[in-house]
Amino acid sequence: MTTYLLAGGGTAGHVNPLLAVADRIRERDPESEVLVLGTAEGLESRLVPARGYELLTIEKVPFPRRPNGAALRFPSRFRRSIADVREMIADRGVDVVVGFGGYVSTPAYLAARRSGVPVAIHEANARPGLANRLGARFAERVGVAFEGTPLPHAEFVGMPLRHEIETLDRAARRAEAAELFGLDPDRPVLLATGGSLGARRINRTMVASAEALTSTGWQVLHVTGAKSDVDDPGVADYRMVEYADRMDLALAIADAAISRAGAATVSELAALGIPAIYIPYPVGNGEQRFNAAGVVEAGGGILVDDADFLPEWVAREVVPLLADRDRLDGMARAAVSAGARDGTDRMLALVDGALHGGGRAGAEGA
Repeated sequence: MTTYLLAGGGTAGHVNPLLAVADRIRERDPESEVLVLGTAEGLESRLVPARGYELLTIEKVPFPRRPNGAALRFPSRFRRSIADVREMIADRGVDVVVGFGGYVSTPAYLAARRSGVPVAIHEANARPGLANRLGARFAERVGVAFEGTPLPHAEFVGMPLRHEIETLDRAARRAEAAELFGLDPDRPVLLATGGSLGARRINRTMVASAEALTSTGWQVLHVTGAKSDVDDPGVADYRMVEYADRMDLALAIADAAISRAGAATVSELAALGIPAIYIPYPVGNGEQRFNAAGVVEAGGGILVDDADFLPEWVAREVVPLLADRDRLDGMARAAVSAGARDGTDRMLALVDGALHGGGRAGAEGA
């Protein structure tokens, strides 16, 4: 029996690919033991137990960004986290550590290295985070969701997708999706979403452009997110929902999309061959722009800055695009060429490679 320790959490971007890999391990070998390392505060504290996996927790110890009291306490707290994970590895007989980034991954990587346990890493973003930049220096295998991600020895595997997305037959589910959202299955649908919390620029511009968009003959499915500050425009063929708990069906009926460029969103849209207009989140380290770069370069998407996504831009760029079926069909084919539906299996193959390759010599002294 093989014991896997999957480390990651904090955000859906870390937890969802982790759970996709965990599910595939359990599906392939029900006798294996899958443990998940996270924190008591992150999204994983709810999603991991709900999926039937044991969650082991350590203290959240963010790397200090400025000299203060937390910076002075960091070294001892960080060493304690590493020691805690080493104890877990020894007590539970962990054979391989698989990291997905986030606060808990750094102590997991270092604990594995010092315990002589092999490490495999998945990096979801085109611009890698600090934990994976460190871990990739000595990991046996490094898988990335996007080509060109700057990590040592990186291999493209794509994104481990949720099962319902990985296996989605869009044509077969279109009628079901249309019934759920109150849409006509025989007419094209533009999906707009800014994520679970919403995106102010996308929401406001979509509502202001409701009549212009629906005048093309397209229907609009607008998922506003939980923190929306817009009202339903009351336009025929414009469906507004705060949250879509069946996002797989929203994607099944989408003939084109307008969205942020989070790693999972870009990966899902590309894998499903949905042409998209990507509006990267304008705050942070700019990784969303890099996430969309590959599919945009391939011709499967259009990139527009958040500040430029205004009703005038929609009228000038989006409305003519919706009227050009040949161009949209070409974008759909290009999107598929840049995507991958088998990211889960590819990542698990890397984990197998790390496991059978064994730990690195001299790990104890690292």
